[in-house]
This record gives sequence, C-alpha cells and structure tokens, in this order.
Amino acid sequence: MSKIAVVTDSNSGITQAEAKEMKDVFVVPMPFTIDGEEYFEDINLTQDEFYQKLTQDADISTSQPSIGYITDLWDKLLKDYDYVLHIPMSSALSQSCETAQNFAKEYNGKVLVIDNKRISVTLKQSVLDALVLAKQGKSAEEIKNILEENALESSIYIMVDTLKYLKKGGRVTPAAAAIGTLLRIKPVLQIQGGKLDSFAKVLNDKVAKTKMIEAIKKDIAERFPQYKEKGELELYVVYTNCRDKAEAFAKQIQEEIPDINLKDIDPLSLSVSCHIGSGALAVACSRIFKRQ
Repeated sequence: MSKIAVVTDSNSGITQAEAKEMKDVFVVPMPFTIDGEEYFEDINLTQDEFYQKLTQDADISTSQPSIGYITDLWDKLLKDYDYVLHIPMSSALSQSCETAQNFAKEYNGKVLVIDNKRISVTLKQSVLDALVLAKQGKSAEEIKNILEENALESSIYIMVDTLKYLKKGGRVTPAAAAIGTLLRIKPVLQIQGGKLDSFAKVLNDKVAKTKMIEAIKKDIAERFPQYKEKGELELYVVYTNCRDKAEAFAKQIQEEIPDINLKDIDPLSLSVSCHIGSGALAVACSRIFKRQ
C-alpha cells in the first residue's frame, strides 16, 4: 500500500498543531499583508491578533501561498512518501488551486492536486476523508477522483454581523451597506461549490439563525437524504470571534436536527473572516466517508 501525504492550506481551519496530531497531514499557512507587513496564519498571526487588527481598521489583504514554499514542501514530503495529495481552497475563491495544478505536472504523477471546491470545515472534512480512504487502501488517483466527484456534497450558510467588510471588499455597494446598516439588516450568505453568494436578507439574529437551520434541513431532505440514511452526514458550526454565540447556536441546531451528529464548533478560516468580519455564525453539513 502506497504511503500518502495530504497537504491542505490554513483555509481548512486545521491548525499546525492539529495537523501534527492527525499524522500525514501538512498545512500551508495562508499569507496576509497587514499595513504593509507580511503575516502567515497560525505562524506569526493568531486568531486574536487578526481580529484585533481588523477592528482597528488595519489595511488587510490576502494572497496566494508562495509556489516556492509549496514545491519545497512537496519535495521534502516525497523523500518519505510515495504520493502527495494537495487539497487547496476552492478554485472558485482563489487561483492557488490552478497554480498548484500547473506546477504538479512536473512531478510525474507523484503530486495530485484536488479541486475539491471547498473551504473551512468542509475542506477540513475532505482532508479527513482522504485519510480514511487512504487507510482503506485506495490509491492516490482513486482518492483524487472520489473527492472531486463528491466536491459538491456539502453546504455552508453564514450569518454576517456587519455589512462593513462586505462593502470594503466590493460585495455590496456603499449605498446598500448604508441602508442595510440603518435598517439593521442581517445578510445570510451561502457557500455552494466554493462560491460566496447572497442567500437571504433578514432583520435580526434570531430570524437569521432560523433561516440557516431551515436551509440546512432542506439540503438534508432534498440533496443529501441518502447520506443521512447511511449515517454519512455530519453538521458543523463555524464562527468568527464569537465562541459563546457559536456554542448556543450549536445547541439550537442539535435540538432541531437531533438525528445528525454535530461534529465540530470551529473558528472560520481568516481568509474568509477578513471579508465578513467579527461576530459571524455559520452552519455547514457535509458527506463523510466512514472507516470500514
């Protein structure tokens, strides 16, 4: 059986410490430029430091990981592993996937880049699925095909606490942001296939949470009933700088959807957080591959 390393980026929400505990998982830290200085998620930039800078209106931008860093990591891993599975953030959100695919061509099939069309906890689940499939004896090529075939078998809904950062990123116009703020409108966003899109506009947190839970219930009933029946579906709660709110939301979800396991309550990856700001809540579901 081939020895396979799984590489992802910090958009998965997997920390450097968690990757070491998982074994065979390696995380590329996403780079940020903040007020002209370069930072790397979970290396010299913690969640707390990031939100402190965000609330201080620091000039924050994101970029792709250096391809030199990535190829150096591949080279190092291939000394100990037969294959590298590289699972970056969705190609719909960044060019880093396409860049990695182009450079992987030089590795004669030893590096396989998976366009999994996911981010955050659903991307994390893909990493866990890759480990399970590898332990089942699947080849690197088989794992790539399975994950890409199941890329859209997940769903995320996000409640945004403020329109400020969507306005800053150009996702809403200044006029719409001003009206929304005045009326205290709470936008609910969705991530399907990696794209961050508008889903609904509501008047308060309570309605937003209800809307998100209804949307997840609909996905479970209409998109994922076969996975629910097989016990191959899990739920997750994700948040930006509001752990207490996230735990309360998780409790509400468990009460309303008691027959599906709520696996994790995780902080959202910073590359998404910088576009939506502090105080956001999300619920997600994903198909999982179970150990046989």
